[in-house]
Amino acid sequence: MTEGDIRALAQELVALDVAAGARWAVGPALGAVRAVGRSRPEPRDGVDERAARAELYQVAAWIAFDAERHGVSRRLHLRALELARSDPAEGPDAAVEPLILAVLAMQEEHLGRPAHSLRIASSVLARKALPGRVAAIFHVRAGRALARMGNGPLAGRALGTAAELLADRPTERDPAWAWWFDRHELDGHHGLARAALGDLGAAAALLHDAAHAGGDGGGPAYRVLFAAELALVQARAGDWREVDAAMATLMDGVSSVGSVRALRVMGRAARLVEDGRRVPRRTRATARHLALALRDTGTGAG
Repeated sequence: MTEGDIRALAQELVALDVAAGARWAVGPALGAVRAVGRSRPEPRDGVDERAARAELYQVAAWIAFDAERHGVSRRLHLRALELARSDPAEGPDAAVEPLILAVLAMQEEHLGRPAHSLRIASSVLARKALPGRVAAIFHVRAGRALARMGNGPLAGRALGTAAELLADRPTERDPAWAWWFDRHELDGHHGLARAALGDLGAAAALLHDAAHAGGDGGGPAYRVLFAAELALVQARAGDWREVDAAMATLMDGVSSVGSVRALRVMGRAARLVEDGRRVPRRTRATARHLALALRDTGTGAG
């Protein structure tokens, strides 16, 4: 398999993930990894071929992460990292290497290991002359980890720095892979940080802005996560009228949601409502219907 073949596979997977999501992309992604694994590098293969493999493994690792397949995701990320760092001329700033670390940091926080996440983010932020978008992404990772660790002031400072960097226009030094990092992405992660700190009102406002980006459902398929997290925050706050509306909206599209992470957050929100006290009958019924719809997805989300 040539370098061009591998890069084409990676781009096809990116397009599938953006359009449909990890539920439908994880099978093809792992199949592509197996196919490339069977295709042994030729003696003439060099830096470009290794870089193409690293890119493919990173894409597959991200998709496995969003599909909640964390063991295989981590193995693929570490293999991608090994390949990305295998050329001494490229060093730690190889094109895909920061992206691999950005997802690994997010995965560590997602799995309840914020100190590990912060360590990864801090190691990248310690590098000299990072491109602005890359630095902003790692300040977000640091902010999320710090919030999970209960350090509100430092989390706020990190997220504020990310916002300042994002306000600058992109430059030629910003990598192409950072295309998804925009104001809506930042609002979503800021909202999740505020939720981790227990500031549910601020979290709901930020997640609402992220979830309704542009008002047209635009953006990568995984961004339904922010709408799911909004419902969870509203359930935690006991805002039954708002959570009823949020769950009803989510239920209409459950069958087409591609992010298993998002589906599992919806399940947590539904359980909070079903187990809550003084929940209006209508809201409890909505939660029950959402839980049933989630079970039909076969993802373990219900």
